[in-house]
Amino acid sequence: MHYDFKMKSNKLDSQQYKNLLIPEIDWLLNEAQELFVKMILNPSVQRDLGFELNQRSIDDIRPLVVHADCTTVVDNVGVLPTDYYRYVRSSVKATKGTCENVSVTVYIRQHDDTFELSSFDKSNFEWRVVNGIFFDGGIKFYDDGTFTINSFCLDYIKTLRYIHNAANFRGGSYNSLDGTLLTGTVDCELPNHTHREIVDIAVALASNDLQNPDYQNKLQKLNINNLI
Repeated sequence: MHYDFKMKSNKLDSQQYKNLLIPEIDWLLNEAQELFVKMILNPSVQRDLGFELNQRSIDDIRPLVVHADCTTVVDNVGVLPTDYYRYVRSSVKATKGTCENVSVTVYIRQHDDTFELSSFDKSNFEWRVVNGIFFDGGIKFYDDGTFTINSFCLDYIKTLRYIHNAANFRGGSYNSLDGTLLTGTVDCELPNHTHREIVDIAVALASNDLQNPDYQNKLQKLNINNLI
């Protein structure tokens, strides 16, 4: 990806931006990677289709989709994994009488909803519905007092790892902005077919920051790939 970035950012044989340091290129690639993922996740707000808008979107982001093992719920709170990034879906295992560990679908509600006051919208074991809201500690689940929530199962988008090429920087390492010492290399975990598109975004970001006159041409390439 570094080689691709340099080829696309430099004018042919000019080495116009040869002074960009490896940590700077790493930063641009990671920003581009994050933007790429957000562009796929964004339709969840516009069309209620989530990231599964089409097969291209599914294939582009599938390595980030995690099906977590069910974890114990304490005081009706499910704690989110440390690498959690975006919510996909969840369910709980609930018990009522002799019906034990029955899978119940979680419906995420807004904080100002009055779902627990409505007989039509409140959590219901028989209808296999449990309401939940996000807060700083994770997800708070609501029961109607007739059943017990035992565990929590979650599908989610995990946090992107920071890709870097510290091995080729002077001394073979450098400190990230949060103070973490980076050594060796970490590759992009998205599928290989997305890497050139991520680099295209990174090059466009760099071209804008450096006021490259070819900036509009680079945006046009992103448009051809349906990235903007």
